[in-house]
Formats: sequence, C-alpha cells, structure tokens
Amino acid sequence: MKQNQNNSNKNQNVNKLFANIAPWYDFLNHTLSLGIDFYWRKCLINTLNLSSRQRILDLACGTFDVALAIQKAYPLVSITAVDYTFAMLLAGKKKITKSAKIFPLQGDGRFLPFKNACFDAITIAFGIRNISPREKAYKEILRVLKPGGTFHILEFGSGKQKIWGGIYNFYLKKLLPWIGGLVAKNKSAYSYLADTICHFPQPHELAWEMTKSGFKKVKYFPLTSGIVYIHVGEKP
Repeated sequence: MKQNQNNSNKNQNVNKLFANIAPWYDFLNHTLSLGIDFYWRKCLINTLNLSSRQRILDLACGTFDVALAIQKAYPLVSITAVDYTFAMLLAGKKKITKSAKIFPLQGDGRFLPFKNACFDAITIAFGIRNISPREKAYKEILRVLKPGGTFHILEFGSGKQKIWGGIYNFYLKKLLPWIGGLVAKNKSAYSYLADTICHFPQPHELAWEMTKSGFKKVKYFPLTSGIVYIHVGEKP
C-alpha cells in the first residue's frame, strides 16, 4: 500500500512539473540538446517498419514531435498520441494540422483505455523514466500490442557512465538545471530531469526489464556516444 502511495505521489509531482514547463518544452528541448533531438527522433522512426493504414500508439507524446515525425515518414498510418499531462497536449495542439491522422488523448501508460491487441507498434520517447512502476506500463503495452507488434523506446542512457571525459555529466548535473531555471523559471524540473537520468537503469538492465516483462527479440543501440539509447522489443 505504501509503495502504491509513493508511486502515486511521484506521478502527481511529475505531472505538475511538466505542466509548469509545457510552454517552454519545445524551445528548451531543441536548445538544450543543440538540435540533436531531431536526429534522435529520426533514428527512432527508422526502427519502425510500417505498412499503410497501420495503427500506432505514441506514449508520453509530449507536444507531438514523435507523432509528427511518424506521420511524415508514414502518411497513411493512424497515430494515437497519449500523454499523462494535459498541458503538454494543449501546448502541442497548434502543431497538428486538420489533415494529420494524429489523435491526442490524455492517459496513463499504466492503465491504457484500449482493447487488447489493437496497435501494430508503440513508441515512447523520453517518457519511460517518468512512469512508475515501469512493469505496469510494460504489461499494458504488451496487452494492447498485436502479436508480432513492436515496442520502441528512445531514452537517455544512464548518467552513471562518464561521457566525453565527464563534460556531458557536468552539463547534465550543473548547467542543464541552471539553464532550465533561467529560461523556464523552473530549475527543479530540470534538476529532476538530471536526477532521473542519473538513477535510470543502464541499457542492458533496461533490456533485461523488457525481456523479463515478456518482450522477445529485445535489442538496443547507442546514439551520440551513449547519451541516448534506442531499445526495441517484440510481442510474441
């Protein structure tokens, strides 16, 4: 019971943090990553192998950057874009054209309001860190995926490993919260970001989590010296 309460409090705090930074989210994402986030999302999309008219679920969709990238690469697919924070959906709404097949929905990755086996692929970019416990999300993702469907994660690597001689680690822990506080007036949100990266499982540990939860053929690879990783798993 206590663990459930702790998870509930954490998710509520995460929701509040992201609601506060929603107006600055896109600007800070692109600025703090020096624009490399566009390349990361492109690499995520390249792991998809879709045919026309398939159904895709983009979890923790934020302001729809991944959903829009999928739509550009696969114009005929239908994309349901789910985020826990309603303010994020509002902030990104202006980016969705009337012709886009992107359908926003506020929802919780641990309790998805969809029938069994209804999606061909599921993506999540920089969101799996914020779901607690992740095991519940894995269970739901497997439930709503079609057999043979794939789950694609784009996420920061563990901050426990030194990258670029420790320059990246200094940036992550010191400069990123300072810049976030300066621009968005919310240093705590970006301190939280740094903290979750530093405490996130290492890539092989995340792959084991996925395998243990029931995914098959799990594979992963690094981008930008291991600052981020892409993991892909398949529903049996």
